Amino acid sequence: MFKGHPKGLIWAALSNMGERFGYYIMNAVLVLFLCSKFGLPDDVAGLIFSVFYFMIYIMALPGGIVADKLQNYKGTIAAGLIVMAVGYTMLSIPTTVSPENKTAMLVLICAALLIITIGNGLFKGNLQAIVGQMYDNLEAEAAKKGPEALAEAQSKRDPGFQIFYVFINLGGVFAPFVAPNIRKWWLAKSQMVYNSDLPALCHQYLNDATSMTDVQMANLETWMTASNHNFTAGADMAAACESYLHVFNTGVHYSFIASIAAMLLSFIIFMVTKKMYPTPAKKEKKEVVNYTPEERVAMAKDIRQRMAGLYAVLGIVIFFWFSFHQNTQSLTIFTRNFVNSDQVAPEVWQFLNPFLVIVLTPIIMWLFSTPWGRKFSTPKKIAVGMGFAACAYVFLTIFSMIVGYPSGTAFMAQDAATIADQKCGAWVLIVTYFFLTVAELFISPLGLSFVSKIAPKHLQGICQGLWLGATALGNLIIFLGVRMLNSFPHLWMTWVTFAIICIIAMSVMFGMLKWLEKITAQQQ
Repeated sequence: MFKGHPKGLIWAALSNMGERFGYYIMNAVLVLFLCSKFGLPDDVAGLIFSVFYFMIYIMALPGGIVADKLQNYKGTIAAGLIVMAVGYTMLSIPTTVSPENKTAMLVLICAALLIITIGNGLFKGNLQAIVGQMYDNLEAEAAKKGPEALAEAQSKRDPGFQIFYVFINLGGVFAPFVAPNIRKWWLAKSQMVYNSDLPALCHQYLNDATSMTDVQMANLETWMTASNHNFTAGADMAAACESYLHVFNTGVHYSFIASIAAMLLSFIIFMVTKKMYPTPAKKEKKEVVNYTPEERVAMAKDIRQRMAGLYAVLGIVIFFWFSFHQNTQSLTIFTRNFVNSDQVAPEVWQFLNPFLVIVLTPIIMWLFSTPWGRKFSTPKKIAVGMGFAACAYVFLTIFSMIVGYPSGTAFMAQDAATIADQKCGAWVLIVTYFFLTVAELFISPLGLSFVSKIAPKHLQGICQGLWLGATALGNLIIFLGVRMLNSFPHLWMTWVTFAIICIIAMSVMFGMLKWLEKITAQQQ
C-alpha cells in the first residue's frame, strides 16, 4: 500500500492520527460535558461548541501565515502540539462548580478551548503542507527520469492523501470510546452507574427544586435510586445530586489526560522523524511579464469566471457542513434523549462516521474509477452528495413522524417509564450516519479537488482558505439544530428543515451544473 510513496508519509500520518485521536476524545463529549458540568441548556452548550468549531477551522489561516512568515513549518507544527497539550491539561483538571464560581469556571473551560484552537491552527494545515511538499519533491525527482516516471509519481498523490485521511479516521474510530469508559469506571469506584438523563434533573433540582413538576421529581427519585447506590429514598437529595454531578464530570475531566498523552505521543513521533520531512520551499520571485490590454481583459474575465464558480460552490458547501456537523449537535442530543443508551453511552456513537469513512472509502474510490463513475464530473458528485445528505434527514423525518416524537424538551418531561419505552434502537443512528458519510465522501475530498482545479494559480492559497472559511461558517450556525430540536413542537419538523435545506442546495447545484462543468473543463 505504501510502495512508491514518500518515506515520511506513514510517520506524518501517525503524527496526525495521534493528534486527531486526542482531539476526537474531547470533540465527542464536549456538548454533553458542557451540559452536565454547568447545567447549560442544550442550545447554549451548542452555541459554545459552534464557536469553538468555527475557530478550529479559521485558526488554520493565521497558523499558515505564521509558518509562511517564519519559514519554519516543522517548528510551527511542534509548537502547535505543545499548545494543544496545554489546553487539554486545563480541561483535565477536575473543578467543583458552585453558583458563586460557575461563570469563572465556564470562562476557564472556554479559555482552554481557545488555546486548543490556536494550537490546532499551528498544526493542522502546516502538516498537510509538508505532506503536499513530499509529493512535489517526489514528482520533481521523477521528472528527471522521464515522462513515464513523472506520470507514475503524479498518480501517487491522490492515494497518498487518501492514506493520510484514513489515518485521521482511525483515530476518530477509537477516540469516542475513551471518555465514556473512563467516566463509567470512575462512577463505579464511587458506587454509581451512568445515566445520561440524570445530570439535567440534578442541575434543575439544585437551581430551583420548586420549578420541577411532580413527574420530574418522581423521575429524579427513580433515576437517583437506580444510579447512585449510596442514595436511599428519603435521603438528602441536594447532597446526592451534588455528589453524582461531581463524580460524573470528574470522570470526563480525567479522560482528557488521554488527549494530553496523544498530543505528546504525536510530538515525540514528529520530532524523532522530522528529518524525513521536507521544508516547503520559499516562493520564488516571478519574472514580470508585460501583457497586452486584450490579454489583460481576457485574463481578468477568466479569473472572474473561476471565482464566481468557486463562490457558487462554497455557498452550497456552507449548508452541507451546517447539516453534516449536526453529528456534534442535534444528532448528539437526539442520541442522548431518544436513543436507548443503557448499554452504549451517547458519545460512543460518534465512532460511526469515521468507521464508515474507512469502510466506504475503497468502495467509493472503486465506483469513481469505473466507466460509469468517470462520467460524473466533480460538480455533479458534489450535487449528488447533497442528495445523500438529504436522504439522511428524510429518513429521520419519516421515522419521527411514524413514532410520533414530540420536541426534545417535551419528550424528557414525560415519566421515566414512558421515556424508556419510547426510546429507539441504535439502528436509526446507523442508517442516518451511513447516508451522511456517503455524502461526506462525495463532497469533502472532491470539494478540495474542485478548488484546486478552478482556483487561479496565483490565488491557490487564498482559495483553499476560502474553502476552510466556508466550512467554518457552516460550523458557526450548527447550534441552530439543537434549538430547533427542543423548540419545534414535533421532532420531525427539525429533520424536515434539514432535508429541505439539503434538497434546495442539491437543486441549485444541479441548476448550475453545466456552467460549473464548463468552467472546470476550461482549466484542464
